[in-house]
Amino acid sequence: MSEQHSNDSSQQTAEEASSSPVSNTVSRLEEEGEIGADYLEELLDIADLGGDIDIDIDHGRASIAVVASEEGDERELADLVGRDGEVLEAVQELTRLAVQARTGNRSRLMLDINGYRVDRRTELTKVAQEAVTKVLTSGEAVSLEPMNPFERKVCHDVVAAAGLVSESEGAEPHRYVVVLPADEEGVDDDAEDAADDSASEQA
Repeated sequence: MSEQHSNDSSQQTAEEASSSPVSNTVSRLEEEGEIGADYLEELLDIADLGGDIDIDIDHGRASIAVVASEEGDERELADLVGRDGEVLEAVQELTRLAVQARTGNRSRLMLDINGYRVDRRTELTKVAQEAVTKVLTSGEAVSLEPMNPFERKVCHDVVAAAGLVSESEGAEPHRYVVVLPADEEGVDDDAEDAADDSASEQA
């Protein structure tokens, strides 16, 4: 099992790191990544699962990816993803709690296993783009399937990029995105999705 680290602050001197708020933030996120990786490494050992752990910082939060390192690992790691990513969300929440227990601060760490989130983001981007096309064509709102906060955030971003608005309706676990025509104003109840686009945050 191996860990790969992406150090965004490697170009900074020790003096800059001690005085720059940005550097302090990077250091905090790197610490979260290290703690989360240690927790996941122990989890993989207990479960007798193989895999490499990659640590990075992405969009202002610690990001950890567990990827297959040997033939057969991908099939085994699929158990940590589960149906529709349900197990992945649970493992992510446990990892966040492990980080919080060590740092005393709430973590917004993002976890991906087997590239599930990357693939899901690509799929959802296509779904949201198709919904945008339908709204532009019909002039009527389009509702998407229920999604977790991470998935809703992906859709909100795609809709916003297209110049339309969207909102979330319903209650977890059946909360869903509604894409609205440009002349309608979305309700500002999606701040929770934007603030925390992780699936474990029940927005």
